[in-house]
Amino acid sequence: MKARVSKRCMFLISVLVALSMVASFAGCGQSQSSMATADSADSSAVETTVQSETAAQKSAKLSESDIEIKNTIENTADGEHAITVDGKTESYSNTLVNKTGEADGDEADFYGENSAVFATNGGTLDLSNMVVKTNGTHANAVFTYGEGTTVNISDSYIETSGNCSGGLMTTGGGTTNASNLTITTSGNSSAAIRSDRGGGTMNVTGGSYTTSGVGSPVIYSTADVTVNDAELVSNTSQGVVVEGKNSVTLNNSNLTADNNKKNGSHSDYYQAVMIYQSMSGDAATGLSSFTMNGGTLTNKNGDIFFITNTATEINLKGAQITNNDSNGVFLRAAAAGWGKDGSNGGQVTLNADGQTINGDMIVDSVSNLNLYLKGNSSYTGAVNSSGQQGGVYVEIESGSTWTLTGDSYITSLTCAEGAVNLNGHSLYVNGVKYTGSASTGQAIETTVASSSSGSGNGAPDGKPGEKPDGEPPAKPE
Repeated sequence: MKARVSKRCMFLISVLVALSMVASFAGCGQSQSSMATADSADSSAVETTVQSETAAQKSAKLSESDIEIKNTIENTADGEHAITVDGKTESYSNTLVNKTGEADGDEADFYGENSAVFATNGGTLDLSNMVVKTNGTHANAVFTYGEGTTVNISDSYIETSGNCSGGLMTTGGGTTNASNLTITTSGNSSAAIRSDRGGGTMNVTGGSYTTSGVGSPVIYSTADVTVNDAELVSNTSQGVVVEGKNSVTLNNSNLTADNNKKNGSHSDYYQAVMIYQSMSGDAATGLSSFTMNGGTLTNKNGDIFFITNTATEINLKGAQITNNDSNGVFLRAAAAGWGKDGSNGGQVTLNADGQTINGDMIVDSVSNLNLYLKGNSSYTGAVNSSGQQGGVYVEIESGSTWTLTGDSYITSLTCAEGAVNLNGHSLYVNGVKYTGSASTGQAIETTVASSSSGSGNGAPDGKPGEKPDGEPPAKPE
């Protein structure tokens, strides 16, 4: 970087892995904490245990050598770009882009300084058969900034090796459409698919996306991110992080996460998917979502889902979810190092449709969970096996079942007779031992606060293309 690593990057690097969650993944210094990715060429890192045949699995992984290079564009100056599209429509193909140089964290994470390829001010950039490589701190590969700005990229190879250097980056309300890419990042705080202040829309189809750095999930979202038919691998950090009022949807994709290093002390837990609000001002406060339709999720260490200091809706339909860590839980909603003590738990609505769920769920005293089992879903596990803590409502639709693996404590239950298989254990509903009869309960209301700071999914405060006044807030140390 230019002399300093952005507060965000430091935080990120410190928190994302810390929770491995680092909420800071969003940007290097910011929410995404610029995720880093693993060695690009190692397709074996994907180690998927699951598997539905996706389009990505049917086709060979695109390598750098697969792309015919006819032109080369290089830039070594701090803060500059190799390719810039400002308010115009341009296209590049069969081009090698090499970028080195450093940048200040916030300028790079929010507004694209020092990125190899940069589009802004309503421009449209079409890229195909590209090789984009960066080696510098805060050197994002392909950056889309501002409402009305669109980058379309296909059949390309991206590699970043410095800290705080993401693969695809979208901020300020921009739109990125990507198909059949191979992206690998190896630096800390360097997500393969990432967004930061102001968010936007990111649509990714096919390809392979791998990270290996600390605080570098495959996806760090302060935007609306949809990924179809792709292979996603994180070798050190969470697989997916969603911050604030934003979303990630995975359709028929395979996600493998091995969150095994922390870079901060915000949380004691490791997880595959983390959903939180950092209160940094980079993402609006509100209801977030994580959706998975088909595909697989394989977790190697810790929990599957961790939700803290935010409200979220998790939608699972026909996904194969495997936790290889016998000590990890399926879902943990709990307070951590973000937000105000006493009101910084997780508020979760989990919708399972035609879904098999295995693993315990833990909801602490400042959190709550509404669990809906429908479409012949089955849940095998215990809820708050150590005793009543936060509010938990369970609704089991006809044809779906819950099989206990330990004593469980919930606050309300709706189900038909026989829907709960006690399996030799006891279920307590609002302190009363459940006997197996039909039951009618009440869901827990989710309180969604409005954002009082930050710009959420829209463009940064101020006019499009203009930076907000003052110093952007840094993530907490």
